[in-house]
Amino acid sequence: MAENNLFNVAKEQLERAYEYIEISEDVKKILNSPKEILQVQIPVRMDSGELNIFEGYRVHYNSVLGPTKGGIRFHPQVTPEEVTSLAFWMTFKCAVVDIPFGGGKGGVAVDPKKLSRRELEHLSRNYIRAVYDFIGPDVDIPAPDVYTNERIMGWMADEYNRIIRKITPAVITGKPVSLFGSVGREDATGRGAYYVITEYIKKRGLNPKNLKVAIQGFGNAGYHLARLLHQDGYRIVAVSDSKGGILSEKEDLHPDSLYKMKREKGKLEGVYCEGTVCDLIAHTQITNEELLELDVDILIPAALENQITKANVKNIKARIICEVANGPTSVDADKYLFERGITVLPDILTNAGGVTVSYFEWLQNRAGYYWKESEVHSKLKDIMINAFDKVYKIHTDKKINFRTAAYIHAITRLKSAIEAHGTAEYFRQ
Repeated sequence: MAENNLFNVAKEQLERAYEYIEISEDVKKILNSPKEILQVQIPVRMDSGELNIFEGYRVHYNSVLGPTKGGIRFHPQVTPEEVTSLAFWMTFKCAVVDIPFGGGKGGVAVDPKKLSRRELEHLSRNYIRAVYDFIGPDVDIPAPDVYTNERIMGWMADEYNRIIRKITPAVITGKPVSLFGSVGREDATGRGAYYVITEYIKKRGLNPKNLKVAIQGFGNAGYHLARLLHQDGYRIVAVSDSKGGILSEKEDLHPDSLYKMKREKGKLEGVYCEGTVCDLIAHTQITNEELLELDVDILIPAALENQITKANVKNIKARIICEVANGPTSVDADKYLFERGITVLPDILTNAGGVTVSYFEWLQNRAGYYWKESEVHSKLKDIMINAFDKVYKIHTDKKINFRTAAYIHAITRLKSAIEAHGTAEYFRQ
């Protein structure tokens, strides 16, 4: 199996979980393939007057637990296979945290950094025109993903409202708070991962102040996770983004100062800022690949898929890996890490905070009643800790890795819902 075949990777992860659970062939058939896939052409009149056509996709993987839910990414490497794999993972992610959604995902093959703001808005609105019949508050609810954000979600929600001729806030989540979004959504993915790491470190009896952390992907999720960990005393020693990374071996990095300088200068620079005064911290420039191989206690891949593979897994030195990105570890690498005793906290658990607070936003939109940020954080914490405890119990009882344990927990929910409709065993009676 090719390591870069994401959908094969996703299905092989599922097959490993099947070994530990009694499951009918009917359930396997339903879970092994997507429900439906939409591929569209999106025309955009560029500022130059030229007409460009972009390929867009939306996948509904499984809706047995509720309407499908998943982000929309704008990235030059978006493919039908990638979007299908991400919708697959979203199916199990929603089941792990026990929210009433199935898995969906969407994307456009485009480099948004090469578009003007006007072109980006046209692309966002035209995408919704193309998939309008495929989404809806009771059908499929999009959200932000790689290189999309709350402003883009606002444009998309507005375009849907124009088409349907009424205000429908629950059609899209991750919107600006002023446009029916939810407080607490911005840091939800990072905060959810923070709750999982915190619970695991408690189980291990480790002291956060003695733990060095490296984060590949200092975007929204990576920044907020770094900020929360830093507040608890974890030592943030390295971070990176798409342009490269920095390592500070003598003095811990300060997430807020890093994020401030990244927004101002467009690149990562090791500084400590107090008010408007920033002092340089001694640091070394490193690549994303070098960051993965650093001698740290906790490694957090928070960028893109397929980062830890058989090509570099033998060089991984971290003892704990927390997956904030979707699918950052290949199947072969996952097996090798488990054999070496390296703990991998899997994506379908650790990065489920984003979809959980998206669920909260959807609930608030449906009710027309909006919660305080403290309430959002409290409800998110309860859900993430409850999911972690259930996965942890399976992990310890069956002596298997966390990923397989998370899939077993998710499959149990999906299996019950599918079997409630009747399987071959039922109809043969």
